[in-house]
Amino acid sequence: MNNKRKILLEHKFIRIIEELSKDMPLRKSMDILYRSQTYKEIISGISDMHCRSDKYLAEELLREADGVVSFDYSHKNNYDIQ
Repeated sequence: MNNKRKILLEHKFIRIIEELSKDMPLRKSMDILYRSQTYKEIISGISDMHCRSDKYLAEELLREADGVVSFDYSHKNNYDIQ
């Protein structure tokens, strides 16, 4: 990962944690982000998740933490042209 991308993602994660911590302790917000599949997808650049809004990603993380099934961006979807 290049340095510019790393810095941009670090700032993105700060904003996501700030969004999450509106409703829970900071430590829990950080745990939810850094232990999530969504975090792994953002880091690996899957489906340009970093382009999603901070609020959307915070909501996605909460759904993931609650065990709600979400999109799996690592597999080909049904709309891809064969």
